Amino acid sequence: MTFSPLEQSVLAEIRPTKEELDRMYALADRLIADIRGSGKADGMMVGSVARKTCVHGDRDLDVFMLFDPALPREDLEREGLALAWSIAHQYTDIIREKYAEHPYLNATIDGFDVDLVPCYQVKEATDIQSAVDRTPFHNRYISSRIGDFTDDVLLLKQFVKAGGVYGSDQMTEGFAGYLCELLVLHHGGFHNLLKAAAGWKPGMFIDIEQHAAKWFDEPLVVIDPVDPCRNVSASVSDTKLLEFIELCQGYLKSPSKWFFYRPPICILTEEEVSALLKGRESAFLAITLKTPPYIEDIVVPQLRKSLHTLVDLLKRHEFVVIRADTWMLEDRSMLLFELLVDTLPAVRFHAGPPVTAHVNAAKFIDKYIHSDIIFAGPFIRDGRYGVELPRRYRQASDLLSSNEVFGTALGKHVKHSMKEEFVVHSGLECWQPGFEPFISEFLQKSSPLVRIRRAEARTS
Repeated sequence: MTFSPLEQSVLAEIRPTKEELDRMYALADRLIADIRGSGKADGMMVGSVARKTCVHGDRDLDVFMLFDPALPREDLEREGLALAWSIAHQYTDIIREKYAEHPYLNATIDGFDVDLVPCYQVKEATDIQSAVDRTPFHNRYISSRIGDFTDDVLLLKQFVKAGGVYGSDQMTEGFAGYLCELLVLHHGGFHNLLKAAAGWKPGMFIDIEQHAAKWFDEPLVVIDPVDPCRNVSASVSDTKLLEFIELCQGYLKSPSKWFFYRPPICILTEEEVSALLKGRESAFLAITLKTPPYIEDIVVPQLRKSLHTLVDLLKRHEFVVIRADTWMLEDRSMLLFELLVDTLPAVRFHAGPPVTAHVNAAKFIDKYIHSDIIFAGPFIRDGRYGVELPRRYRQASDLLSSNEVFGTALGKHVKHSMKEEFVVHSGLECWQPGFEPFISEFLQKSSPLVRIRRAEARTS
């Protein structure tokens, strides 16, 4: 494959060195030997390091502990964790227990971020008992085919990282490393993929092995070559897919280094944020809470669910939401809302039954005809009786501070955290330590290609 001078210079910087690969392989070999030496499981290095498709500087090492499939699930979790703890303790005291579909360990060893993951050693991918059982099959599939396309994968990974669409985590909703590898294989290289993707539309369907066993309705469907019932690209949101298409079109038209090196985020100062808020003349509110003690893939969907249900709550009380977003830090999380206004008039319209629903209409009139709490009514509007009542929450901050929030469909762990404590911030108070990049990007929102073109203009 022929790469342009720009791409060759990028590859020279992002290829992992022999030294760093040797260090990671040596550590993996020691860990695998320890696993096998226990007599309880086999060991296997998986992921981009194992396939040599990791980018220079990556410090993530995934080592799987493969147990007998006959072992009951609860025993796998107990024995897997016990084995992982015993091995990790030989190398480090920096160990964290994490939870996905089942528990695993994360440890910092010799400067590397190591995951020790228990799984079942099944013979076929269709026999998996948990999602992680599939990973060894992914490893074998890619390793046996990727040889000539390693550089193409590296370029694609750097391309999507710089574009802000890399990562299958719930916060990003973008392209996983395994998906990048499959797309390069399917299209025969980085350039061919970009040319094809420039013409994609949501609803794109790719089935490399021609063995799809079910229908998917996600924006991008790439059937897993080792599992006909799985869409590898299920994490890719409609927005991230369109941003990737935009990036491909932009690069083919006018390539530049900014497609591989993301322009630095312009972190606003408090004074700049204050000026922007005044200039927008909208209302900003934020809820901060303690981040629930679970992995990002569990917490972020619950934050998004909570964000959406609180947007609905605001709308039901007639507060117009312009935009809203959420962000998770290790210790705290934020739900951010931009409203058209944060204060409403005292009066609100309350709709009653249709005039033609005689029984209910009569009850409605009887209820309010002598009421001393109404401003006006009952009267007929759009075929219904209605009255004008005093508004319960005139301030959006009062609504979000009330127990009304707990009557909504908050995420389970988010609700638990908020019941312990949450704080509502208004205006410049939303500018909380740790959330500066999140709020800066929110206030300067632009598509990836627009961000690149602006960077090109600044440096030309």
